[in-house]
Amino acid sequence: MPMFCVVYGCSNRSTREKEKSYFRIPKVVVHKGEKCKKLTEQRRKKWILNLRLRSGGAESVYSRVCSDHFVRGVPSALGDVESVDWAPTVKLGYKTTKPKSEASLQREQRMKLKEDQQRRSACAVAMLDLQQPAESPGMSPDLMRTAEQPADNPQSDGISGNGTLNYQDAGCQTELTMDDIEKMEDVLRQNTTELGDLRTKALDTQFNQKSFEKNEEKTKFYTGLPNFLVLIQIFELCEPYITCGPMSVLPKFEQLVLVLLRLRLNLPLKDLAFRFKISLPTASRVWHKVIDILHERLEFQIEWPERHVLQATMPMGFRQSFGRRVAVIVDCFEVFIERPSNLLAQAQTWSNYKHHHTVQFLIGVAPQGYVTYISCAWGGRVSDKQITIESGLLKKLLPGDVVLADRGFNIGDSVGFYCASLQIPAFIKGRKQLSAYEVAETRKIANLRIHVERVIGLVRRKYQILQSRAMPIENMATKPGEALALIDKIGVICCVLSNLSESVVPLE
Repeated sequence: MPMFCVVYGCSNRSTREKEKSYFRIPKVVVHKGEKCKKLTEQRRKKWILNLRLRSGGAESVYSRVCSDHFVRGVPSALGDVESVDWAPTVKLGYKTTKPKSEASLQREQRMKLKEDQQRRSACAVAMLDLQQPAESPGMSPDLMRTAEQPADNPQSDGISGNGTLNYQDAGCQTELTMDDIEKMEDVLRQNTTELGDLRTKALDTQFNQKSFEKNEEKTKFYTGLPNFLVLIQIFELCEPYITCGPMSVLPKFEQLVLVLLRLRLNLPLKDLAFRFKISLPTASRVWHKVIDILHERLEFQIEWPERHVLQATMPMGFRQSFGRRVAVIVDCFEVFIERPSNLLAQAQTWSNYKHHHTVQFLIGVAPQGYVTYISCAWGGRVSDKQITIESGLLKKLLPGDVVLADRGFNIGDSVGFYCASLQIPAFIKGRKQLSAYEVAETRKIANLRIHVERVIGLVRRKYQILQSRAMPIENMATKPGEALALIDKIGVICCVLSNLSESVVPLE
């Protein structure tokens, strides 16, 4: 059936003007919630008011409003109340503005005359500046009279003979009502609020100092550090050594955050280049430069504590089992790497336990739950005993110290050489079962030795670069003139940053 436009004076029909669109008058929707019901009621009232239809009547099933009566050609969405097309507003068959009153017309005329007089005065002053003598024949008499109007002119103040207000005494006149001004203020407040929200959202997507300062959750997620105070202290420690000249793309703080993001989330350099809006070579240079600075400035945090410090802060669980004699809990953890191209390197890094090419770190944890020693990276083929003996950890032991370890650390003789003792779980050694004493001792050792596993797990979870399934092989190479490879520095930095968090071992 044909559809016709109900707007007064519009003759568009669907059978004749086929290129136009036709829209129904909105109905009240009652089955989608109270909010939707109120919006549809308001919209229907607005349509009926604008179209001058009877509010209580029912429109025909063929009644439509064509696209000619909308600014964009279609009605806006239901929730877009502020849109001009929330209801038809164009070519409605009547004037949408009230006829101007006589006073309004006179006011417009006076304003127009004032503007004309102002332009003439400005022209006269400009001409006077260009002409040397004030009575120059080049200036017209009318301009001279306008520029040199006498102060006692009766038309200089108040209303002139033709009803024109003097420019100097004219007040501020406007046709805006108080409702219009209030609406404009509401729109201004809304725009100001939206602008503030957009600025906040834009700040959350950035990685500058201000975005971290008031967002502790963002600091924890992207850096692994407990709060912004710790982050800013690390930054102040490294800032003097981070270069940032006039041609630098990133500020010093963002250079530090880039490195922490890579350690924390194991992000590729290409991803970091996109996040910080820099090139891939720039991201690579920042990564290698700041990693060296972090290692140099934070390495001192991995420190073997003095005996009196250990004894004074010994957790209660260790006191009950071994008194105050436990000095360190040792273990090794492995990091997967890419397969080396060199055959010798392949043999040295292959781990029969992990069935993958790996490197190993020997880690020493104090009873308080903090890393006090970490070795350089060794090939995955090396045994735990060899790493412990050759890394130099045993040289830090004092007579009477107790070392807790796993069964794989068969280093009792080496530990005894320094007048210390090794405590490891008992072996069955061909027996069917352990004795009751051995079971109790093994349980006691295992309950305390598990803390080193918890610390290793914490470091690997916090800094996922150590969980990489294929650490680039170039990280294993040592730069000319340096004693440590990049992987060695990464291991130290991750342990230091983990030490800055709360300990996993309860004091009591």
